Amino acid sequence: MSASSITPKMWTSLLLKQSSKVAVKSSAKFRVLALKSDGSTINRMEELLNLDVTPYTDKIIAEYIWIGGSGIDLRSKSRTISKPVEHPSELPKWNYDGSSTGQAPGEDSEVILYPQAIFKDPFRGGNNILVICDAYTPAGEPIPTNKRHRAAEIFSNKKVVDEIPWYGIEQEYTLLQTNVKWPLGWPVGAYPGPQGPYYCGVGADKSFGRDISDAHYKACLYAGINISGTNGEVMPGQWEYQVGPSVGIEAGDHIWCSRYILERITEQAGVVLTLDPKPIEGDWNGAGCHTNYSTKSMREEGGFDVIKKAILNLSLRHNEHISAYGEGNERRLTGKHETASINTFSWGVANRGCSIRVGRDTEKQGKGYLEDRRPASNMDPYVVTSLLAETTLLWEPTLEAEALAAQKLSLKV
Repeated sequence: MSASSITPKMWTSLLLKQSSKVAVKSSAKFRVLALKSDGSTINRMEELLNLDVTPYTDKIIAEYIWIGGSGIDLRSKSRTISKPVEHPSELPKWNYDGSSTGQAPGEDSEVILYPQAIFKDPFRGGNNILVICDAYTPAGEPIPTNKRHRAAEIFSNKKVVDEIPWYGIEQEYTLLQTNVKWPLGWPVGAYPGPQGPYYCGVGADKSFGRDISDAHYKACLYAGINISGTNGEVMPGQWEYQVGPSVGIEAGDHIWCSRYILERITEQAGVVLTLDPKPIEGDWNGAGCHTNYSTKSMREEGGFDVIKKAILNLSLRHNEHISAYGEGNERRLTGKHETASINTFSWGVANRGCSIRVGRDTEKQGKGYLEDRRPASNMDPYVVTSLLAETTLLWEPTLEAEALAAQKLSLKV
């Protein structure tokens, strides 16, 4: 059999069919065993998966994506569209069986998908697309798990529109081994060394899952998601990526699509993704979804006073925000591991142990943004972003409550 250069596509074949193999020499003077490129069932499958159909048809594949009954699980299914589209309004509505996702009773199970945002499909390539949808009853009412609808109402309010709210969301996540549901890189049934060397760490004994993080980074850029960076986190097997700055409802659309892409990549890698805010109990960092937020007034001269007024409002609605900031967050917000206590609102400059952190640059320049460190990694970005806008731009506390809060927080507004 003739030898050929080894490509990434051949690695799976190398593992699956070692009976048919040839030797390939490399410049590093070691020998690699690989299947002949045209002799593998797996390789032929990959060729079909990578097939570019663009020269042969105008039709495209649209992957309709929606949020399932738990409020955090993602679902999707595909349909053929007659030609490429540029806007969600060009796509037809669709339906699914809500009784199978915990979103409708069996006797009236049809739920309608409304296309809302389009991204390029990094898995199928070409003109194929990913479509973020929200869900409605046949009568046109948003179902209870449709949080996008309410967020869109808030972001369409003129007061909010005029303030051009920006969001930068830091999504943390944990990778787990498939069969044991234990963090990637950890000894099964045991623990690695204590936290310290893993944050932004480099090396086989410090960084676990970098290929997944990098693959996700590139896939998001390809899709058109406004991803702005990534890094290894404090707990080994935990990673973070940042999305933004994004304006209004766009922030939620981009986070949900980025989560879908991450789920697909970990599916292909045979690794389990969890957004649990405290996946490992004990002296280990939890996983959050810190949300950086600013308005036009905060970004202009005198903006620090606007930020302090926003902090006052946030302190007065602390319980409402906590109840909407993710399931299991009480296991994470303990006052330890760079968190504030879930029961106490606090703020500070450059203090990562506070509910709200203000950066040194913001204090120095007198304008900028605030960081809400309370949201859990499994929060709904539609809920968190719209609630921040509602509390700081639309909700007005009584003067008495505001004065008491200002005194308690040592804020001069």
